[in-house]
Amino acid sequence: MNDNLHSRMHVVSDETRNLVNLVLDYSRRRTLAVDTPLDHPTTETELKRLAGPTITEDGVGSSRALAIFEHIFAPACITTDHPKYLSFIPSAPTKAAVAFDLVVSASALYGGSWLEGAGVVHAENEVLSWLAGEFGLPTSAGGVFVQGGTIGNLSALVAARDARKAALGDEKPGRWVIVCSAEAHSSVASAAAVMDVDVAPVPTGDDGILRPEGVRTALEEHGDAVIAVVATSGTTNFGTIDDIAGIAALKDDFDFWLHIDGAYGLAAMLSPLVRHKFAGVESADSVIVDPHKWLFAPFDACALIYRDPTLGRRAHTQRAEYLDTLTESQEWSPSDYAIQLTRRPRGLPLWYSLASYGAETYREAIGHSIELAMQIGTEIKRRPNLRLVREPELSVVVFERVDWAREDYQQWSDRLLEDQRAFVVPSSHQGRPNARFAIINPLTTFDDLVDIIDTME
Repeated sequence: MNDNLHSRMHVVSDETRNLVNLVLDYSRRRTLAVDTPLDHPTTETELKRLAGPTITEDGVGSSRALAIFEHIFAPACITTDHPKYLSFIPSAPTKAAVAFDLVVSASALYGGSWLEGAGVVHAENEVLSWLAGEFGLPTSAGGVFVQGGTIGNLSALVAARDARKAALGDEKPGRWVIVCSAEAHSSVASAAAVMDVDVAPVPTGDDGILRPEGVRTALEEHGDAVIAVVATSGTTNFGTIDDIAGIAALKDDFDFWLHIDGAYGLAAMLSPLVRHKFAGVESADSVIVDPHKWLFAPFDACALIYRDPTLGRRAHTQRAEYLDTLTESQEWSPSDYAIQLTRRPRGLPLWYSLASYGAETYREAIGHSIELAMQIGTEIKRRPNLRLVREPELSVVVFERVDWAREDYQQWSDRLLEDQRAFVVPSSHQGRPNARFAIINPLTTFDDLVDIIDTME
């Protein structure tokens, strides 16, 4: 019997070894590839026809499952780190970050508490401290890596509400209010809906910038009901930066929590080319930035940083008898600073990449995208059939083709993807359709962008 058991264990061991080698071989091919195709979606019917049922009582086997993924499922997904993926906000993880993401998954690491993950928490906190320093926040600032900007904004605003409640005691002034730009990211309205609070959107001018005059009016109107003012440092649609310094100056006259939604654009503070545009961030009570966007980390990671982390901890620490050993400790447990309890140490791929390449490499990569946006903006203005909607401020370029309707943009976009030339989906502003480049990949070139706009002539 022991011999049979040993034999079965040996068979399992060989199977596991084969499975791991299959996955690592695929990961190696994908990570080292220099010409990964852009690919495109397909229909549910076609995927069912090609793959057939994959979840069965006996399993299809690791080789078959990986083959289905590699040759059927993966090609039905657009490659977000492709240099010509220019829609939404792309990703462009470094090779170091991608490789280390495998290490994180393979290591059974829990990143929720110091007790269980002291080493990884220390590494993540080193990155958070470095970011806080870049943003001008005090050395006591700190926070946590969460899933994405939506969770980061929600967690920060929950902490802001908790702080407001503590400041007012029993004097709650009716409905709570979040003040933000009319062009603020949709996640702010989503957070407000989850929290059951109101949003007071402040109108902006044609440049889309939230200015202190409008914020002052909202603060005077809503008074103590305001739990936070959200300023955006790099809107998704245009890369617009609100007048953060002017808004922060209102703290001299009003008591409010200033939250900076920098999911996309705040990373640009690393570049000396535009750092001056972010004056006032150093006065924030909380900020977010998504490393899976312009800090070259894999999905999914958002750095949430509090000026005073004790306020985040007070709002988010979960209490239960089985958690007593954690909540009674003063050690740093990341789960105390956002809405999640269980978490993987999603900041580690960024830590490894930064430690491997150095911060200067990051500054240069971000600067490349900014310069490229300015260059293609100039080229667009040179062409009589194209028109910039706004001057590029960071690395987003929004432009129109003269006399094109929405259908023309859609047909053009579909043709680009069908030809595997680029992924550029139509966008719009104030009811007018347009095209939009979101440039963050250091491998994207000026010639790439010129080739794309040539197809509009």
